[in-house]
Amino acid sequence: MFLAMSFNLDSKLIESSLSTYRPKRKFLRHLAKRSSVAIILRQKAENHELLMIKRADRDGDPWSGHMAFPGGRRESQDKDSYATAVRETNEEVGIMLPECARYIGRLSDKHARPTKYNLGMYVTPFVFMLDKKTDFKINREVASLVWIPLEFFSNTENQEEMFWQYRSRNIAVPCYKYEEFTIWGLSLSMLIELTEVISRQK
Repeated sequence: MFLAMSFNLDSKLIESSLSTYRPKRKFLRHLAKRSSVAIILRQKAENHELLMIKRADRDGDPWSGHMAFPGGRRESQDKDSYATAVRETNEEVGIMLPECARYIGRLSDKHARPTKYNLGMYVTPFVFMLDKKTDFKINREVASLVWIPLEFFSNTENQEEMFWQYRSRNIAVPCYKYEEFTIWGLSLSMLIELTEVISRQK
C-alpha cells in the first residue's frame, strides 16, 4: 500500500534515490522469457509526471487494452534487457530514449503469468528522465498515451478495488483510476516500488 507523501522533489533527488537502490534480480530469469519496459518521467513545475500507454485491443494479447509502460519482449538482436526497453519504446511511441532522456536506474524484475508448465515471463523496468520536449508517434499496438502526475499515486484515497476475472474466478485487486484509465497489476506493482524508492529521500 502507498504511504501518503509529497513528490515535489527535483529530478536530482529522484535520480539519487534510484542510483543507490539495489533492485531484486530473479534467480531464474535467465531460463524464462524476458521482457522490458521503460518508465519515463518528466519534470512538470515542482512535480513530476510519468508516461503510460493504453494498449490496443488485440486478439491473443494477454495485456490487450491494459494500461502499461512502453516495452515488450526481448528479441535475439537485443544486446541486453536495456536494449529491449529502448527498441520497444522506439517502436511503440516513436522516440529514441538515449537521444531525449537520461537513464536513471532500474527496478526489480517482475514475474508475469507463470504456470505449472513454464516459468512465465520476467519483466525488467528501466527508469528514464526526459531531458527535452519530444514528439511521440504511437504504432498500432498502442491505443493512446497519457501523462499522469506521480503524486496522484501518493494519495491512498485514490486507491480503489476492481475485480479481475481469472478463469472462473473474480479476484479483488487494487487499482488506481485516472480519468478514464485504470492502472493495476504489473504496472501498479512497478509504481508501488518506484514511489517507495523515491519516498526514501523525504
